[in-house]
Amino acid sequence: MNQCGLCEQNETDGYLCPGCALATARRLDRMPKLYAGLAAFLQPGGRRDGAGRPRAVDAPLPIPEPVLSLRGPGGIVGVLEDWRSAMQADRGWTEPVATGLVEDRIIRAARALSMNLDWIATSWPLAGAFAEEIRDLERDVASIVNPADRAERGTRLGTCPAVDGSGTICGAVLRHFPGERTITCKWCGCSFPPATWTGLKTLIDHDGRTESEELCPNESSPVA
Repeated sequence: MNQCGLCEQNETDGYLCPGCALATARRLDRMPKLYAGLAAFLQPGGRRDGAGRPRAVDAPLPIPEPVLSLRGPGGIVGVLEDWRSAMQADRGWTEPVATGLVEDRIIRAARALSMNLDWIATSWPLAGAFAEEIRDLERDVASIVNPADRAERGTRLGTCPAVDGSGTICGAVLRHFPGERTITCKWCGCSFPPATWTGLKTLIDHDGRTESEELCPNESSPVA
């Protein structure tokens, strides 16, 4: 018996317990609806009818809103298609073709993953990581569409691009909290004042695609 790769509490003969497999199936089923729900937030200050006007932060960030990232190539569609591609590769199947409207691609990718969820839960060593990313993806959307407490959660910007002395990128999630004029990584402590936000956006956009040796702002050496 193994521990479930998602909840790490229940035991299972495979990699996901029945409860977590069911929860993952439901999240996959909701992905097209979550993508559609974000459309209401594409306009500046977009909110659902009757939800009121969003409160402005002291200094608006020159960084794309999380809704744009989630609806963009690396957002919902990118996550689903990447996992579908990995799943099919490990099953010895051909690479799936990603064409058409984003809405249709999300439906196809989510459906393909759902149809193979029994195999994923019982036979795929990556099942835990897969289920965790699907869960986190849903939470990211929910934080925009139906935030529980925006002041507590902050606005997700991307991953911290700071590099330590060994050349390792921090990679922790960066968040901007209402009223804060400096973005600070809670993991490595690197701070990004407003003057660096344009450069920060560039680093976040290229995180994982370049071997950056950028230094922490206002520091003379890489973040320790």
